[in-house]
Amino acid sequence: MAITRQVIASLHPDGSNLLGTKGLAVRIADESIVSGSLLTVETNEFAIVKSRGAVLNCYETGQYALTTPDKPLFGSIAKGFFGGTSPWVFEIIYVNRSKLLLRSQGVATSAEMAEMAYTVDYYVHVDTQEQALALITHMPFNGNTIDTKEVADYAGPAIEQSINQIVQVTKMERINEKIQQIREAVKAHLTEFLSAYGILLNDLKVLIVPRDERMRELISLQALGLTPEQAIRYYLALRMAEKGLVSAPNAATGAPFHIGGQPAGFYQLDRDTGLAAAPALEPPVVDGEGPEARSARP
Repeated sequence: MAITRQVIASLHPDGSNLLGTKGLAVRIADESIVSGSLLTVETNEFAIVKSRGAVLNCYETGQYALTTPDKPLFGSIAKGFFGGTSPWVFEIIYVNRSKLLLRSQGVATSAEMAEMAYTVDYYVHVDTQEQALALITHMPFNGNTIDTKEVADYAGPAIEQSINQIVQVTKMERINEKIQQIREAVKAHLTEFLSAYGILLNDLKVLIVPRDERMRELISLQALGLTPEQAIRYYLALRMAEKGLVSAPNAATGAPFHIGGQPAGFYQLDRDTGLAAAPALEPPVVDGEGPEARSARP
């Protein structure tokens, strides 16, 4: 806040704005703001003047002299006896008109009860004086500011409900096929919800992915054209390769792995599943004798 020679503005002495890129509204209450003070309103904001709980006026871009009106826009003012003068104390609320970016995150469950993490990024702005008044009327102040995080917290349940209506009846591997339908449902519900606060929704983006990292990698492997069984083998091979195990390629192809030139087992690929089956090994024969003949020798 900058108050010099009774000039009220939303700019700091260094030129930065009180609202910034995260503030939707900011309130300035100071006893030095009296009738006759000059109110400066920047091009990216509205200024609402209140006194004793009543809205006196809403200003657009320009500079105005604060005066005591005969009638407030909203509310009522109780008059008292102050020796013929009224000690008006003004409260200034600046409302941001710029487009602001908000983000809401949460978890939904698919038809298989698998957890899906979603992220919704969307742009909002306040367009008219009436919407600015609706904002400060219906959205409570947390201290002296209303920021984008508070608006996102309010909108979170509405977004979650819209997403769950579709995701809960859709199998996990088919959710991305319905991402456009989910986006339109979220946009319609969110537009209606934010309008009560005087906030306009411009555009939004919806991203939904499996919450479990392993599940995301398996689905990515299946997207390459692998079967579920092949995707599991390749996932195992990737993890083995990260550990530096030389048998990682064998795990990917289902081929046997030999140690010291001798086979660790006789493997045969199953044509139906593509997996390698390892039957029990027969006892080795040494010098033409089996283990029973050797144990019978004195």
